[in-house]
Amino acid sequence: MTAPVKIGIIGLGRMGQNHLRVLSLLAAADLRFIYDLDAENVARLSASSGVPAASDLEAALAGVDAVVIASPTTTHADYIALAAKHVKNIFVEKPITEKLDSSLTIAKMAKEHGLNLQVGLIERFNPAVEQMKRLLDRSEQVVSVDFVRTNKISARITDVDVVTDLMIHDIDLALYLNGPVTAVSAHGVAEGPMIDYAAALLTHENGRFSRIQASRITDKKMRSIQATCKDMFVDCELLRKEITLSRQSEVEQRPGEPYRISAVEEKIEVVPREALQLELQAFLASCNGEHDPGIPGAEAGVAAMAVCEQILTAILGESA
Repeated sequence: MTAPVKIGIIGLGRMGQNHLRVLSLLAAADLRFIYDLDAENVARLSASSGVPAASDLEAALAGVDAVVIASPTTTHADYIALAAKHVKNIFVEKPITEKLDSSLTIAKMAKEHGLNLQVGLIERFNPAVEQMKRLLDRSEQVVSVDFVRTNKISARITDVDVVTDLMIHDIDLALYLNGPVTAVSAHGVAEGPMIDYAAALLTHENGRFSRIQASRITDKKMRSIQATCKDMFVDCELLRKEITLSRQSEVEQRPGEPYRISAVEEKIEVVPREALQLELQAFLASCNGEHDPGIPGAEAGVAAMAVCEQILTAILGESA
């Protein structure tokens, strides 16, 4: 039987606390420390979880096999570089860093040091996305895939715009479902350098299109993927984890009468599972040498950031 992975958590904001909750429940994880610059917060969470609070981060890193970095985006690069001195297995929340050039630097370092670096692009682990990918992989007639993601801006988000905070999930999914891109165009609404609404069109090497919309303006929370194919239309609701598939079954026209089109609609079963649990289970398995090619690593993180940067430049100009 494989021994549990000794692991620590850096950053105890909302996502860091979610990681703490899930890792505390997994038998494959042996939580050794939690760390945050907010001493009062880390002390409270240490008391409630029973996981020791680290005051000396380097000493704590020396005693684990893996680390989860869920700190503010602007600190990712520094914490990855520090952790890499002591551990080979690093999970970092998305985006990999706040800029493409620093993301490329981290990816290069990960390759040179043989790091097992996983990026927290959690939607890949949404069971509805898994089913969606199966459906699209079986169709040779995919034309376009539309992604919509809206959420009211949160007080906790102060260092990233809607592109690198929300849209990056669907950028990664667009690359995951449709492959590499050849062209990117975009428009949006910004308050100074901070974009709150963005819409992008990606043209893929295989001829498919991805249309992506992300907004922090509206109060309505939406997460959806819709695929237009010549042989079907797929509607995927990510929050409810529901997929509806529509097929045109028969077209009939009698003389002097309008067309009659009968369609077939079916629900695709999606087994409800928590995406964060699946994501962390995949990371823990990779720490023990079980590598899944679908896990987003440094290359996926950089690819998503490359598209992000093109979108930011299209909306903000060279100031991005």
